[in-house]
Amino acid sequence: MKKVIFIGKTGSGKTTLCQKIHDLDLEYKKTQSVEIYDESIDTPGEYLENRSYYKALIVTSADADVIALVYDCTSEESYIAPGFCSMFAKECIGIVTKIDIAQNKDRIKYAKEILNEAGVSRIFEVNTLDGTGIEELIKYLSS
Repeated sequence: MKKVIFIGKTGSGKTTLCQKIHDLDLEYKKTQSVEIYDESIDTPGEYLENRSYYKALIVTSADADVIALVYDCTSEESYIAPGFCSMFAKECIGIVTKIDIAQNKDRIKYAKEILNEAGVSRIFEVNTLDGTGIEELIKYLSS
């Protein structure tokens, strides 16, 4: 499996994605520092929310094969700037989380627009609680 780094705002579902991909029990915990799983890297949301931490994201991404921008489609704010992926010299994918609780399909569409503007090459829609889209993501990372 390709090693992936998950980048997204606080509460976007990065830790839950890591737990689901590695078949661990799902438990909420606030990520305080970079956490390494077998094939994934979980970053604190503050690394995206504060531009002064972008350097930490770039350095930490050196150990990854794929950059995954995680966007919570229920969020009213975005910290992902257009062209964000251009700071990484690696493949960048987008993951739209919490699709099960989106107020409507427009929220998912909006999330995909944000990720496309950031420069992702592919987008996955997931619901980590029931597993929707997880198998497709794992298959992609395994190819």
